[in-house]
Amino acid sequence: MQRLKAERLISSYRDELLLNVVPFWIEHAVDHEHGGFLHCLDRDGSALSTDKGIWVQGRFTWLLARLCNEVEARPEWLELATRGIDFLSKFAFDEDGRAFFIVTRDGRPLRKRRYIYGEAFVTMALAEYARALLPSPQGEQYADRAGALFRLILHYLDTPGLLEPKVNPAVRPMKAHGIPMILLCVTQVLRGLGHDALCDAVAERACQEILAHFVHPEVKALLETVGPAGERLEGPEGRIVVPGHAIETAWFLMLEGVRRSDDRLIREACRILEWSLELGWDGHFGGLLYYVDIEGKPPDPYEHDMKLWWPHTEAVYATLLAHVLTGQASWLEWHERLHEWTWRHFPDGEHGEWYGYLHRDGTVSSRAKGNMWKGPFHLPRMLLYSWKLLQASLEGDIVGPVPSP
Repeated sequence: MQRLKAERLISSYRDELLLNVVPFWIEHAVDHEHGGFLHCLDRDGSALSTDKGIWVQGRFTWLLARLCNEVEARPEWLELATRGIDFLSKFAFDEDGRAFFIVTRDGRPLRKRRYIYGEAFVTMALAEYARALLPSPQGEQYADRAGALFRLILHYLDTPGLLEPKVNPAVRPMKAHGIPMILLCVTQVLRGLGHDALCDAVAERACQEILAHFVHPEVKALLETVGPAGERLEGPEGRIVVPGHAIETAWFLMLEGVRRSDDRLIREACRILEWSLELGWDGHFGGLLYYVDIEGKPPDPYEHDMKLWWPHTEAVYATLLAHVLTGQASWLEWHERLHEWTWRHFPDGEHGEWYGYLHRDGTVSSRAKGNMWKGPFHLPRMLLYSWKLLQASLEGDIVGPVPSP
């Protein structure tokens, strides 16, 4: 990439992050009365609901701590991260140590799910907050808490019967790509805090499972759901690809390849990225489809042809990372195509931040800026990582700059 182009992109990503996205959430999301963050927000930032998703609390807390660690140690960011940690510590957990999914504004539990994603994002929040406080004893305490919660996640995943299955395993045994994906993500945040041996072992297991069971070269796809040993499943569920998930996993694998100096793993990740972009790109309207059936049949999810913010942000960063790591012009071409479409359709020039949900033709489907799924995570993470990756590449540091998730 030409230096002038890289410098323009750096300014674009940095300014969008620090002058638009982060200020929007700080202005509208901080709950000064009950702690934590409100995140079900209308277009102008007004609250649509005061219920609080625990994984969104974890994600925003992680972001605030990450900004302290990667941009600058602003007291405001650290104070808000502390607010998030305090709310999570008081209200996130049930008596069994697992996290609730949704609580009321003042922290009373409303719903608990059978998944471990809430616990995963709280682990990431604890780990990044610990890093912001180290080398103080308090930082060490939060690092220990992050490790303990990660071990609890592994206990629940590895002990049959502790987590209720989605489908009767005696009739149709299956597993989801999301589990090794999120485990890989968490290990890349938790490393460096005294748990590296565990993180390396879990990351290795996750990489092997993704590549051996979910990647199917015969259909050029990373499948979302497979049998226990990677078998193709009959029916619609076995044909589904979620391009955004596959793309996100691809850049997790790239980072793991960088850490290990493993060019083969980086190449495998780039292959997954290429397949996922080719499957997901809408040749008629542009942008990435949400779900794709690998046999060209009607996808089961009714929202299959919508354009959501997060697959596009994941793809913008993934293609940039692939270009920096490989030097291949094709990845820069993909990056420019995705950047142009994404910036043309998602940003809200009047009220700030980005729309999250578009119709297939790119028109706005929902004006909401936040809900139980959309919050300050995918978009600011992409902006931060793309900025830092480009900055480091200009300084001649190709391996070092690749930031952990």
